[in-house]
Amino acid sequence: MKSSNPVLGKAFNQPATMQVDQLEQTYSAPAASSLRTGRMTLEDVVAKTGFLFGILLVVGAVAWRANLGMGAVMLGFLGGFVLAMIISFSKSIKPALVITYAALEGLALGTLSSYYEAFYPGIVSQAVIGTIAAFAGVLVMYRSGRLRATPQFTRAVIGAAIGYFILGLVSLVASFFGVGQGYGFYGVSGLGLLLAVAGVGLASLFLVLDFDQIEKGVNAGVPENQSWRAAFGLMVTVVWLYLEVLRLISILRGNR
Repeated sequence: MKSSNPVLGKAFNQPATMQVDQLEQTYSAPAASSLRTGRMTLEDVVAKTGFLFGILLVVGAVAWRANLGMGAVMLGFLGGFVLAMIISFSKSIKPALVITYAALEGLALGTLSSYYEAFYPGIVSQAVIGTIAAFAGVLVMYRSGRLRATPQFTRAVIGAAIGYFILGLVSLVASFFGVGQGYGFYGVSGLGLLLAVAGVGLASLFLVLDFDQIEKGVNAGVPENQSWRAAFGLMVTVVWLYLEVLRLISILRGNR
């Protein structure tokens, strides 16, 4: 039977044996990679995320051993913030900027972590384990369908994040005027503990939004270079989660 469809005609008008041979070749061929399709895959995101965290860890280890001052922390975080804004609002993705962002975060985190470790020995390993545990827990719940980025969930998380940052800003400003106990936003006051707990929870929930965006991007067949943006988004959230876990543990240990 011949097909009058000009697109299907080449397929349906071939002898049956040729169709069987072509099907066998298709099913036996390896799965198409992003290099073949030009589309983002989950493997791309995982590989680029691992690469970025590798950059962060290498630079962080160097900063840790160099015993840099708080100027390095400010340079890393401020430079990272500027790059994060550029990357987030840029229509085209520039891998060099994402890699530079990872290096700056490594500079800031390595230096800051060494300071925390000096005051609370063992705290960095505890924070790393806590961050990995939170990440793995959220990923398992997301994959099982227990956590999904529904419109209601997204609005609630975004609204809570806005309230969190406003409360944190109020606490920080109040600390400059000697209001409250400790150091306000990073202190050991009751408000500081509340913010730290809320920060860990919010950062963990933001992982759900990241996973959802990655899944939607893969299903929609977005261009392969968008895997850099997906990896960048994951890094931002994981760095935030690590800082909140680090702060929470320091508050709990400082209250002993």
